[in-house]
Amino acid sequence: MTAVSAVSVRGAMMVPVAAHSSLTMVGRDAELAEASAVLDDAVRAAETGAPHRVVLLSGDAGVGKTRLLRALRDHALDRDWQVLAGHCLDFGDSALPYLPFSEVLGRIATQRPDLVDEVAGRHPALERLRPGRRTRAAGDADVDDHRRGTDRADTFDAVQAVLEAAAAEAPVLLVVEDLHWADQSTRDMLGYLFTRTFEQPVAIVASYRSDDLHRRHPLRRQVAEWSRLPQVARLPLAPLPETAVRALVRELQPRGLDARAVNRIVERAEGNAFFVEELVASGHCADVPDDLADLLLVRLDLLGEAARHVVRVASVAGRRVSHDLLAGTADLSPSAFDDGIRQAVEMNVIEAGGDRYSFRHALLGEAVYDDLLPGERVRLHARYADALAGNPGLGTAAELALHARRANDLDRAAAASVEAGDEAMEVGGPDEAADHYQQALELLEDAARAERLGLDRAKVVVKAADALTAGGDALRAAQLLGAQLDATARQPDGVPDPARARMLSRYADILLMTEIALDAVALSAEAVALSPVGESMLRAKVLATHARILVSYHPDRADEAEAFATEALALAERLAMPALTADIVTTLGGLRVKIAEGDEQSRLREALVAAVDHAVAAGAIDAEVRGRWLLGRSYQDTGDWEPSVRWFESAVGGTDRTGLVWAPYVIDSRWQLTWIRYALGDWDDVLALVSVVDDQAGPDIPRGILEPARYAVLNARGTAPDQVRTGLARLRRLWRDEGGVAVFAAGVEIEVAAARNDAATALTTYDEVIDVLSQIWHDHFGGRVRLVASTLDAVARAMPRASAAERRAFLARADQLRADSDAVLAWHRERASPWGPEGQMWEARVHAEHLRVRWLAGVPGPRDELVDAWTVALERAVAFGHVPEEARIRAASAQIHRLLGDSARARDEAAAARALAERLGAPGLVADLVGDAPSAAAAAATPAGATPAVTLTARELEILALVAEGRTNGEIGKQLFITTKTVSVHVSNILGKLGAAGRTEAAAIARRDGLLD
Repeated sequence: MTAVSAVSVRGAMMVPVAAHSSLTMVGRDAELAEASAVLDDAVRAAETGAPHRVVLLSGDAGVGKTRLLRALRDHALDRDWQVLAGHCLDFGDSALPYLPFSEVLGRIATQRPDLVDEVAGRHPALERLRPGRRTRAAGDADVDDHRRGTDRADTFDAVQAVLEAAAAEAPVLLVVEDLHWADQSTRDMLGYLFTRTFEQPVAIVASYRSDDLHRRHPLRRQVAEWSRLPQVARLPLAPLPETAVRALVRELQPRGLDARAVNRIVERAEGNAFFVEELVASGHCADVPDDLADLLLVRLDLLGEAARHVVRVASVAGRRVSHDLLAGTADLSPSAFDDGIRQAVEMNVIEAGGDRYSFRHALLGEAVYDDLLPGERVRLHARYADALAGNPGLGTAAELALHARRANDLDRAAAASVEAGDEAMEVGGPDEAADHYQQALELLEDAARAERLGLDRAKVVVKAADALTAGGDALRAAQLLGAQLDATARQPDGVPDPARARMLSRYADILLMTEIALDAVALSAEAVALSPVGESMLRAKVLATHARILVSYHPDRADEAEAFATEALALAERLAMPALTADIVTTLGGLRVKIAEGDEQSRLREALVAAVDHAVAAGAIDAEVRGRWLLGRSYQDTGDWEPSVRWFESAVGGTDRTGLVWAPYVIDSRWQLTWIRYALGDWDDVLALVSVVDDQAGPDIPRGILEPARYAVLNARGTAPDQVRTGLARLRRLWRDEGGVAVFAAGVEIEVAAARNDAATALTTYDEVIDVLSQIWHDHFGGRVRLVASTLDAVARAMPRASAAERRAFLARADQLRADSDAVLAWHRERASPWGPEGQMWEARVHAEHLRVRWLAGVPGPRDELVDAWTVALERAVAFGHVPEEARIRAASAQIHRLLGDSARARDEAAAARALAERLGAPGLVADLVGDAPSAAAAAATPAGATPAVTLTARELEILALVAEGRTNGEIGKQLFITTKTVSVHVSNILGKLGAAGRTEAAAIARRDGLLD
């Protein structure tokens, strides 16, 4: 065994077996075998480079999860594996990010400090997780803090690296217990590790209480998302069967119990191994109270006064507490404390491991805590708060905030909550930070308290909004700022101008990311007016934000924005704010890059690349990612796919350094990248880009903007129709909150309807999404042209099977759709707005689809105009590189050329369409348009340029003429004095002879070939 393996000695990592517990596994052989398979799988994964297998172990409290993990540990140690275990603790509202990984790191560092130091040299973020170095240090909001809280993936990489380094000496089994208490950052870390590959064998097993996962528990959704990963296996522990319970009783009580006592234990334990142990250990099975808490507390009656006192004090800390903190809080003499803790350990109530004590079972600690009188709890929490405040090295700000709040020491709780938020942001835990800041805000509603503490409430508001935004919840951040601004406006004395300027500026900035109908430019301008004059960090930030907002809403005011940015840059440089300086340089670099053309655009792109380099050097990750996004959008707008993909991927790759998957510009880059990959036909990459974040919890809106791309692929491939249908229905509730979700999700809904030849539903969807987007945007948004094109496609597909009345209605709607598109184009031309190659492609598609609808409806028009329109549409799709649209256009062209009698061109377009559809893995994408009817073979045999010879009987010609007039089968039957069924047979024969897909197409062929003359 290597030196590292000493970390994994039996009993060192997980709670040891109590004296009255069974020493053997009972009734869990199959589960142990399944869990143990993770070791062999990890070895194979390391050899092949595949993702390693992960086991999620679940079960009710006391059902035997820990016992199974002990057996797995022993099995791993017997095979010379290292076992590294970390535990999640119940901190209530005061979560401490990455706690189990700090515990694991502490274990490794104790035995192999050289290994940890070596990894930390390559990954400095590892130092932040060392147990003794997670100290409290609140920061000032006015420092140059643009880099704070945005380097979470450094921590992710560091943890993976230390596991890899340990595994290089001996295979590693990582066990994380009690995930139901895990903080969001710990869950994100696990999600990251679940999807990584390791060069050395690393196996991961995580456990949680399934009975704690109530409907809104954050782990519930996380487990569901993790379970979609093929390498993640769920291992639920069901209650032990009666035979196993009886075997366990015999194991625990070798002398045996009378049959009545055993039956009573079986009845009450309900298959829960822990309950069985406690019932047997109590020795009074017949007299044990029904309430489990009473059962658990029976053991305390056997303790002396000092031991009972120590146990009660320990229960207030949670399941685990350090020796120093417990000793400092117990208020006993050293000898009395030693005697008390020793007896509690000897009686298997408390267990000692390293420098910490823990309850033998979490339920026991909870029962003891619940048994305290309210006054006792408050006093004990106050003692913990005093101990933590007097010696910060004993714990974290999150622990201090928890104890102070429960001790009703609200001043201390408010200050500690702010510190806890700062601490969480420092290690990349925005969700936890937001919770801490918002708890502080509740306490700082008391203006006198804020004044006593010297806390600027406006700064805490902005911190909370920043944390929410970094976690992807910009809407909630905006709502928080808006509510705070409204509340301060109603105060008699208002708030100082700098405080209002701070909140207004951040509010305006976040409004850029939402659909809230407020004038962000006006709000930002007010912030500038209220900001301090002179050498002020706040003014530098406000000016920088105003420049960015101004050009975002008014590209034509770039000169004005440049003036604000230049003033901000000068201030930032004088005040030594390198991160803000980089942010402003990025803003200046991106002012005109989107609207410039030719050499000017190239020059501006070069300036923006330099700005990105400057941001990298300054460690300003926010500015860096925004610069990469701006460059990606610049190339995307001109249809330059390769550099666009490169820049977006580099921004998304920032997630590996920031860890903030849902942060602005990171999620936006992933969103744009999915649609570029969709257009290029890299559909497997689309699914991968979306599925990567499936296992990570995130707000609905940023997740929702990614989903339509997945549904577009699944719909076109004809797979998972239920998932597509339910997913799109779920996204509808986000339409009004995020127009990006609305425009893309509605586009997929229209494609779904088109595939079913359901023009009515497509038109309804178009009307509904336009109603929403016209309210939150305006009537002339560019994406409307694409929606028009897709809706016209749906109408055209439905025409051959439509009745005469339906065709007239469809034609009227098609004309209106064309008018909608023309209005958008005119609006943009009047304003000289950029209209790049994608817009030109959809513009040509609208024109071609409109002519197709009119032609299928029997409206006379030049054939050359129709052919030319589809030729232009195809050319623009090919030039833009949009593979799915090229397939659809070629399929439609095949239909048109077949109806016009150009069989050779029809065959060529059909073949090209099928080839593209096969490349996409979506043959159904074009099946209804390329003429896959029985008559297609005959048409293919016709010489190029020749019109197929068609022979119709006199009756068929008579019926065809009535079909061309739009008569129904019933109407034709009445006019010709034949049955409707007979008419139906004749119509089917006519369609087969003409090679037509429907009645409208048959009429068009008849007119073309002169069959109605």
